[in-house]
Amino acid sequence: MSRIAIPATIDDAPDASRPLLEQVKKQLGSTPNMFRLVAQSPAALEGYLGLSGALGKGRLPAATRERIALAIAEFNGCGYCLSAHSYVGAHLAKLSPEEIAANRRGGSTDLKARAAVRFAVQIAETRGHVSNGDLQAVREAGYEDGQVIEIVLHVALNIWTNYMNEVAKTDIDFPVADGVAA
Repeated sequence: MSRIAIPATIDDAPDASRPLLEQVKKQLGSTPNMFRLVAQSPAALEGYLGLSGALGKGRLPAATRERIALAIAEFNGCGYCLSAHSYVGAHLAKLSPEEIAANRRGGSTDLKARAAVRFAVQIAETRGHVSNGDLQAVREAGYEDGQVIEIVLHVALNIWTNYMNEVAKTDIDFPVADGVAA
């Protein structure tokens, strides 16, 4: 059971969060627990959705964004995010089970994506203190500086969601990913 109250419905959320949750419901077809949890702070929900939306317009493909989310969720041990991104990765980004497993190990079956995922994990492991060689490797794989910046932001955003869900112990409302305690 979540350690921070999750509004049961959109109508139970703070007034300022309701239109934002309606947008989530329109986009996803539902309002997952994490969104309703964060809705307790309309400012936090607005910030999260704003950054997510902006990064969705970035130059990293959706599949690479999901790969990064899976790698960072595994790194941080966030069962909620592993379950959510395993589901989204498989059903929306069309990642294979083998790819999802590789992502969770900090890699990829795709050479270019592998560089992005490895770099993302290096960012998390070193808390941003990556080496010149780390940066060179992601550039040599074909990522330009704007994309490198997006990778850093995806890491930061996913760390935030991982920490939020671990602090709250958010109830998992996706199919539970392999190796995650329900």
